[in-house]
Amino acid sequence: QVQLVESGGGLVQAGGSLRLSCAVSGRIFSSYEMGWFRQAPGKEREFVARIKWTGSSTNYADSVKGRFTISRDNAKNTVYLQMNSLKPEDTAVYYCAAGPWLGGTDTAYDYWGQGTQVTVSS
Repeated sequence: QVQLVESGGGLVQAGGSLRLSCAVSGRIFSSYEMGWFRQAPGKEREFVARIKWTGSSTNYADSVKGRFTISRDNAKNTVYLQMNSLKPEDTAVYYCAAGPWLGGTDTAYDYWGQGTQVTVSS
């Protein structure tokens, strides 16, 4: 069983920055992919960013490209999401996820954290 625990959320003014952390424990395989998702009030959950556990391949949603950076520290079993130039529309609960990469953009995200709230004020 893989456990994911997010931290680092909070209240920030527009234009500010936050760094989210996802602590990973349990069995994880080199073929896994890590992802960040978010869900705003009244909206469906959406993809934000993803990174493979091995290698340097990353991918971002167009809405956050150039502002957000996903990274990992395998020695610390931690995945990060650096968020810069935050906008009110970034307000959401942010979730960390993990699962086996199946090829292309297809990943079976079997494990999810409980989420951390990010609120961006005008």
